[in-house]
Amino acid sequence: MDAKQAAAERIQELCRQRDLNINLLAKMSQISSSTIYSMLSGKSRNPGIITIQLICNGLGITVREFFDDPIFENLENVI
Repeated sequence: MDAKQAAAERIQELCRQRDLNINLLAKMSQISSSTIYSMLSGKSRNPGIITIQLICNGLGITVREFFDDPIFENLENVI
C-alpha cells in the first residue's frame, strides 16, 4: 500500500468512527467535497499535507494523531 492509499483509508476509517459522510467532513474541514472524493478515489496524485491538516482540523484531531496508526507502518517505497 502506498501513502495516498493509506491516507484515503485512514480518512474513511475516521469518518466511520464518527458516523460522518464525505460531504459533512468537507464542510467541517472547509474544503470541497470533490477534493476529498479525489483523494479517496485515487485521482489525487499527491494529497498535500495542508489538505490533510484541514481534514484533521475538521475532525478535531492533530496531524500526529492522523498518522499515528498502524496503516502507515509498512508503506511501499517511493521511487
